[in-house]
Amino acid sequence: MNTIYLDNAATTAVSPEVLQAMLPYFTEHYGNPSSVHATGRDARKAIEAARRQVAAAIGADPAEIYFTAGGSESDNWAIKGAAFMNRRKGNHIITTAIEHHAVLHTCGWLEKQGFEVTYLPVDAEGRVTPEQVEAAITDKTILITIMAANNEIGTLEPIAEIGKIAKAHKILFHTDAVQAVGAIPLDVKAMNIDMLSMSAHKFHGPKGIGVLYIRKGVRIDTLIHGGAQERGQRAGTENLAGIVGLGKAIEIATTDLPAKAARLSALRDRLIDGILERVPDVRVNGPREGRLPNNANVSVRYIEGESMLLRLDLAGIAASSGSACTSGSLDPSHVLLAIGLPHEVAHGSLRMTLGSETTEAEIDRVLEVLPGIISDLRSMSVLNKDTSTVTDEVFYHGKK
Repeated sequence: MNTIYLDNAATTAVSPEVLQAMLPYFTEHYGNPSSVHATGRDARKAIEAARRQVAAAIGADPAEIYFTAGGSESDNWAIKGAAFMNRRKGNHIITTAIEHHAVLHTCGWLEKQGFEVTYLPVDAEGRVTPEQVEAAITDKTILITIMAANNEIGTLEPIAEIGKIAKAHKILFHTDAVQAVGAIPLDVKAMNIDMLSMSAHKFHGPKGIGVLYIRKGVRIDTLIHGGAQERGQRAGTENLAGIVGLGKAIEIATTDLPAKAARLSALRDRLIDGILERVPDVRVNGPREGRLPNNANVSVRYIEGESMLLRLDLAGIAASSGSACTSGSLDPSHVLLAIGLPHEVAHGSLRMTLGSETTEAEIDRVLEVLPGIISDLRSMSVLNKDTSTVTDEVFYHGKK
């Protein structure tokens, strides 16, 4: 039985084209890019070519692209680096309650170092408003860090508007774009973004390689010391094959992006509408408009998400209940709690994220299997209509 893979927000398969681009850099062109001989120079040329590919994809200059080990490192570097470089100017950081833990935990750590952090609330669809951001600014604010798209419920945040506000107040603006790169158009110049994080394995590149874009003129502290790599900003021998793979992956992901997004959006809506039509007491988490093209997140009343995942897995369907980075936790999603869901509803969440290989037939198969799984689990659940404390207002049935 072939698995229907609907967990692309957690990770994606390395595409065949990306793998083919990477292979020579494991065996033939394996030089250290810092070496002065021909083999090293060949490796350096490959890295600089990938740097140009990344820059072209987000409207940046190649000199503004720094390779890292992934999105979490990029987030840490941007936030810690900006905080400590600007500590004499102020100690206040603005973020939101629904950020990835790579941002939230970093901000929490900085609070222990004497920084102050404002965690802005979001509305019922997971959005923060530019007005909220501007109202939170003080004369001590040195950084605003707000994600481009939420990894759990797919909400797109008003990044361009927030970037404009940050620029007007001369405050650094960082966005975690790990879920957004390759899914929606991004232009760091037009959006007034000072720093942007991405991770290759979210857009069919390899794991263990990411990027931090740092706008020219922005100075932040170094996170990893020990060498002159990445123009002295990030020590460590470069992940040559990974960098080549990232460059190829982002080039493919951002080619014909509107057409790809339209195809995924249609499949996503087919999935969401099909669930709402076939299953009662289900709500969509996140907006119907202004969400990632591939993201479908629903809460199913009276059952737990983990039970759905196990039953779907037995049926050959891979999905998740939230962020892969917190899958071992028994706590409900902080994102779902932040949009106002009670604990028992948050525990009944199901996230299905589509990818470039997802087909209409696969969506129809999910819609064939899922209602029966939910009905069966509800018949055995102690979270029934007689014991539930959740009001009907939390749920809606049909299109929003």
